[in-house]
Amino acid sequence: MPFQVYDFRTDIRNLLVTPQIRSRFLRMEPGQVASRHSHDLGHEIFLILQGRCIFEISGEQAELSPGQLCVALVDEPHSVRVTSEEPLIMYLSVTPHIQPTHTGRTPEGERLPIHFIPSSGYDVETDTQTPVEVLADRWVQSFQVMAALAQDSARQQAQATIQLKQALAAGDDAAAQQARNTMWEGVYQTFKQLHALGDQWNTLAPRMAKTE
Repeated sequence: MPFQVYDFRTDIRNLLVTPQIRSRFLRMEPGQVASRHSHDLGHEIFLILQGRCIFEISGEQAELSPGQLCVALVDEPHSVRVTSEEPLIMYLSVTPHIQPTHTGRTPEGERLPIHFIPSSGYDVETDTQTPVEVLADRWVQSFQVMAALAQDSARQQAQATIQLKQALAAGDDAAAQQARNTMWEGVYQTFKQLHALGDQWNTLAPRMAKTE
């Protein structure tokens, strides 16, 4: 990915969309309201750059102005209403970004039916060329790779843990560090495949059924 500089005064759009994170600048007009929703897997961070707004997160409210930030954690219902006379501009990010990323909520906070948003809603092109059957096969293969990797990593972690305990008991710091490095390699490879799995899912999900 080439190095880019983004400006909230001109780049009002999604800036980076990957399974790890979706980040964007968002503009809302005076009086505009973003309806109550939550995220099944992602934490969302909001940083106000211009204007003022009232956030409601899990039933609590606060007014934010430029330079202030708030966080909605996984499954926390949240909404926002612009209170300033000028447009509101904020930076937001959701991590991870796995479809469906938004779960609607009733005024009482109850979950509404699952709702998938088209990839275009995130400024991402949907793969309309590859047959859905092929995408589905790739998804299963990706899951199978994940399962095999998880089994191998579990064995590796168990062996490294034994080595770690032995090193700690012997006061061998070098051996303890080596065990930690071995364990990290398993974590690293597992998360890489998990992100690849998320990418396959985000590609397949918009194509499986009508998405509105």
